Amino acid sequence: MTLGGSGGSSVVVPRNFRLLEELERGEKGIGDGTVSYGMDDGDDIYMRSWTGTIIGPHNTVHEGRIYQLKLFCDKDYPDKPPSVRFHSRVNMTCVNPDTGLVDPRKFPVLGNWQRDYKMEYILTQLKKEMAASQNRKLVQPPEGAFF
Repeated sequence: MTLGGSGGSSVVVPRNFRLLEELERGEKGIGDGTVSYGMDDGDDIYMRSWTGTIIGPHNTVHEGRIYQLKLFCDKDYPDKPPSVRFHSRVNMTCVNPDTGLVDPRKFPVLGNWQRDYKMEYILTQLKKEMAASQNRKLVQPPEGAFF
């Protein structure tokens, strides 16, 4: 996040302030409650490891399923995207079927990362991707299976 200043200059919000803002937003809940996220370890002063949850969208094979994901924000976040990996098994065109890693080459949010994108945006876009024509009817692994 960049804050505008006078004379065309800007101030870059430090990583930890940005992550604190994201934590607060994640704890308050997002939209209709079908996407959420929070820190794995409240004692991690670097705020690196996060868990996300997506409830599958209506009228898809994902409907009603609860998917857990791991997001890892390295020291370069938010200048570079976090790594995103599904913990719950899922069959999607942008997810590696062996590891659960979301492939940046197949998921434009990560592949064309912008500093103002947030974890919330990643999760809501993955939910939209579940409803996309190429993913909405794919046969899914048994519910409760994990990578």
